[in-house]
Amino acid sequence: MKVLVTGSEGMLGRVVVTTLDLVHDVTGVDLADGDLTRPTDVAALFAEHGPDWVVHTAAYTDVDGAEQDAARASAVNGGATAGLAAACDACGAGLTYVSTDYVFDGDAPEGYMEGALRNPLSVYGRTKAEGEAAVEAMSAPWQIVRTSWLFGTGPRNFVLTIRRLLGERQSLNVVDDQTGSPTYAPDLARVLAHLLIERPTGVFHATNTGVCTWFDFAREIARLSDADPERIGPCGSIAYPTPAKRPACSILRSHNLEAAGCPERPSWQDALVRYIAQLNTNDRNDQGE
Repeated sequence: MKVLVTGSEGMLGRVVVTTLDLVHDVTGVDLADGDLTRPTDVAALFAEHGPDWVVHTAAYTDVDGAEQDAARASAVNGGATAGLAAACDACGAGLTYVSTDYVFDGDAPEGYMEGALRNPLSVYGRTKAEGEAAVEAMSAPWQIVRTSWLFGTGPRNFVLTIRRLLGERQSLNVVDDQTGSPTYAPDLARVLAHLLIERPTGVFHATNTGVCTWFDFAREIARLSDADPERIGPCGSIAYPTPAKRPACSILRSHNLEAAGCPERPSWQDALVRYIAQLNTNDRNDQGE
């Protein structure tokens, strides 16, 4: 298929382009190629590239910033997604929309199945839910793929932050009252590739397997980075107040991916081993070893 990937310069977009390009005719676009909040720009992109399918990874992802700039977050996460959905409907192209655990309130300790009711706590979550609603109203084929706690190649993510702080401080505290499933961008990209081959319609939950708290995640990062995990202590979210409220439970339980024949995803621990090995290799190359 001719596939258009939005947000192609982002952490997920870059690896999605690389992964899908093994099978499809892929074009990646980002803000420099067109502003998706402008219908004229969307029309121009569709006229130029004529996609059979769009994988929409572009988003306003500054969770706390969205609390102060709700209009922009809504325009990007809700309005732009609605515009893409309308453009896809007009030409019969399919749409895969990457969404988030933040569409849920986090009050269900066992986690959320695909059909659970949305009840976002934050502006970010509310605007991503707006995008989901626009996609669900499509007449053309559509997929909503929710994920959580994403990490991978890029300038910023939780893994890089913890490694940096371990190099700057003797000890640090990390919240232990939020639970979810860390997700490695290349593993998520492989799920998206499977969905584009099978092309089922519906909502899918795609994370690495296993659950942990941010504290558990941070300690594993320390261990794999040859730092003493005991240097990291637990604390409650109240110790680090943020403008946007986070879901206490972000576990995304999955049934629909398995029904679509998607292979089991690797554990988050396995994914973290692979990512840190890549970081260590990059560090050695940068040092000329």
